[in-house]
Amino acid sequence: MGSVPVGRKKRADATTGPQTFRSPTAVVVWWVWLLFAVANLIDLAVQGRDHLTLIAAGILLLVTGGAYVTAQRPRIIADKAGVTVVNPLRDHHVGWAHVSEVDLADLLRLHTDQGQGTVIHAWSVQYSRRRKFSAEAKARRVAARVGRPGIGSFGMNRYGGAGGGGRGLGYGAPGSASQAPSSAEADAERTVRTLSEYANAARAEKVWADGTVEIAGPAVTAPQQNAEVSGWLDPLTSTWSRTAILALVVPALLLLIACLV
Repeated sequence: MGSVPVGRKKRADATTGPQTFRSPTAVVVWWVWLLFAVANLIDLAVQGRDHLTLIAAGILLLVTGGAYVTAQRPRIIADKAGVTVVNPLRDHHVGWAHVSEVDLADLLRLHTDQGQGTVIHAWSVQYSRRRKFSAEAKARRVAARVGRPGIGSFGMNRYGGAGGGGRGLGYGAPGSASQAPSSAEADAERTVRTLSEYANAARAEKVWADGTVEIAGPAVTAPQQNAEVSGWLDPLTSTWSRTAILALVVPALLLLIACLV
């Protein structure tokens, strides 16, 4: 008798529901702009009475639609069955069984075995190798600088101990300085690791569900197995978001009418 697959145990321990990955900075930008736009629209409604007021309101609505599409919408939603990538104008969903690799370029990329190897780019997770290398280089320079003992008079180092045998370095010690600060790049790498674990776990569970591994413990009914397997096997689907398109088209039309009237 075998044991329950490691992937199933990790999946159960990691989450009890869908996980959402998005840029915190983008969320802040969206809410700041939304508050600014609402305040200005209220001011225009109270004080504005001329043609320029309509044009200004149209511009505000159009920029708000753009902020919604580029900052509020993009996200990645992962659950037991598959992953959904919400981009500015399109939504992509694929079952984990069809995800062959997750990596980073300028954006997070999901490699699938659909078609000729379709690659989904996730706008919500951006990555800059240059910023990452710069942060690591800066951390190494700080570590080297702090770790170099400063020799004062009578051979005493500046930390109060002879020959470096004084008290601990405390804040800014080499051990802590060598750690790069938290950044968007570090968050992106954690997201890749999490999504990769999902995909690896799904492949292990698929083997288990197909009956090629004997399971010890409570049995899982056939309907439960079929439901999970059908989710893992969902093919790649890509759809246009009507809400996102309307958020851009409607304000643009209103602005065009205001300019032509």
